[in-house]
Amino acid sequence: MRSKKGVVVSKSGDKSIVVEVHAYKTHPKYLKRYRVTNRFHAHDEKNEFKVDDAVTIYETRPLSKLKRWTVTQPQ
Repeated sequence: MRSKKGVVVSKSGDKSIVVEVHAYKTHPKYLKRYRVTNRFHAHDEKNEFKVDDAVTIYETRPLSKLKRWTVTQPQ
């Protein structure tokens, strides 16, 4: 399963958080690197993570309409 490292940006409900993940891509023609940001809804079973916590998430089965990731541990 895939895993990603990011920062909690929102508590979106009970046992749910939103994690923002940054990645760098290279433009195919101009070869300039630029930053891409993705936001993932993740499952936080114990409601232990707060905004600005660094976490690692991993892919899992669909848990709701938007949640396909689960928090494994703080970084």
